Amino acid sequence: MYRYPDAIVETGWLAANLDAPNLRIFDCTTHLLDATEPGQPYRVESGRTDYDLSHIPGAGFLDLQGELSDAGSALRFMAPAAEQFAEAMSAHGVGDDSRVVLYSTANAQWATRIWWMLRAFGFDNAAVLNGGWQKWRAEGRPLSTHPATPAAATFTARPRPGLFVGPDTVKQAIGDGAICTLNALSPELHRGDSDRYGRPGRIPGSVNVPAASLLDPADNTFCDPQTVAAIFTDAGATPDKKVIAYCGGGIAATLDAFVLHQLGYTDIAVYDQSMSQWARDQSLPIETG
Repeated sequence: MYRYPDAIVETGWLAANLDAPNLRIFDCTTHLLDATEPGQPYRVESGRTDYDLSHIPGAGFLDLQGELSDAGSALRFMAPAAEQFAEAMSAHGVGDDSRVVLYSTANAQWATRIWWMLRAFGFDNAAVLNGGWQKWRAEGRPLSTHPATPAAATFTARPRPGLFVGPDTVKQAIGDGAICTLNALSPELHRGDSDRYGRPGRIPGSVNVPAASLLDPADNTFCDPQTVAAIFTDAGATPDKKVIAYCGGGIAATLDAFVLHQLGYTDIAVYDQSMSQWARDQSLPIETG
C-alpha cells in the first residue's frame, strides 16, 4: 500500500460520503492550449466551463490561475502568498477541520498541484480522487450542474518552508550526490527536442520521471506502489536523497512529488518556476541529449 492511504480517495468511498458535513470537494481543472502570444509556451484556459456543464455533486471549482496563483508574477501558476491562499480557501468553505477531496477533468496533476499547495500551507487533511473525473464518469456515478454554495470558513495558513524552492537552491544542487533533481516533463522535452520553454534542454544532471508514467492509462488511476517505486529508483531518485522536482511551470512536478510522498520519501521540494524560468535565464546552465 501507499504510505498515506487517506491521501488517495477511491470513487466508491467518495460516492458513499458525498453528504458528509465537513467534506469539501473541488474540481481543479485547467487546460493548456496552443499558445497565441509570442514567447509563451501555452495558453491557459480555466476549466470552469467544464465544471458548469457537469461535476461531482457538491463539488466547488478552484480556479488555479485566477485565484490561487501569484498575480504579480510574470510566470504562470506561481504559489501565492499565504494570506491570498488562506482567503481563497476560506471563501470556498475550507476550514481547519475540513476534509478536502480534489479532482480534475483533464490530468491528475491539477489536483496534485492544489494538494501540494495545501500541504505547503500546513493543511494535511486533503486527498486526490483516484482516477479523477474520467473514472467517476466511466463508472456511471451521479453528476450535477448545481454550483456549490458553502458557508465561509476560516482556513489558517501555516507555511512549511522548503516545499517550494527557487533557482538558487536548484543551482546549488547541481553536482551534489545527496540531491536528485527530477524532471517530470516528457522524455522529448527532457532530451531537448523542443524549445517550448525557451532554450531546449534540462537542468544539468537531472533525471527524468515523466508524470504521465505514474498513471495507468486505462483508467487514470495511480500505478501501484511497487511499480512507481521501481520507476523512481531506476532513475536514481532513491529514498536516501533529497528530491527536487521540476517541470515546465510547477504543475506536473507536483504529481511526481505527491507520489514520492506517498512512497514515504521525507525530503521533497518542488521548483515552482521550473523551466519557464530556467530556460529563459541565460545565466543558468542547461544541457541536452
